[in-house]
Amino acid sequence: MTTKETTGDPSAADVRDALTTPQLALQSVYLKDCSYEAPNGPRIEGTWNPQISLDLNTTVSGITPELREVVLTVTVSAKHAEATVFLVEVKQAGIFMMRNLSEIELSRAFGSICPSVLFPYARAAVSHLVTQGGFPQFLLPPVNFDALQTRGDANGAVTKN
Repeated sequence: MTTKETTGDPSAADVRDALTTPQLALQSVYLKDCSYEAPNGPRIEGTWNPQISLDLNTTVSGITPELREVVLTVTVSAKHAEATVFLVEVKQAGIFMMRNLSEIELSRAFGSICPSVLFPYARAAVSHLVTQGGFPQFLLPPVNFDALQTRGDANGAVTKN
């Protein structure tokens, strides 16, 4: 056994590594805002075959130098013919600790990693709202935020505050 293992004292190298190692950790997840509209309720004439539109947006704001609030906004609209069947918007937020990340790592965290963590919560909220509105179960498909970030898709835009 070494002295370090016996005493539990961290070496200077361990402390330096802890202070300089890139770190990204989720601190909390919460629903920041949501809205649901169904102008005619679940009454639909004809066959249920809506046209679904999905928009995604990520915003980031600083809380402290190491804590950032990331908000994933998911907007889903369903239309039948020209009429809006329902419109749902969910703002799923999370507080993330980000320490010692390079600009490239921060960009990936904001555009891909954090939204990927938040999306399952937003998907559940959207599904719940649509179902509570009287419509059939609605599940959003998985989203590859890495691909959205790589393509520079406007719907996957990241806004920093």
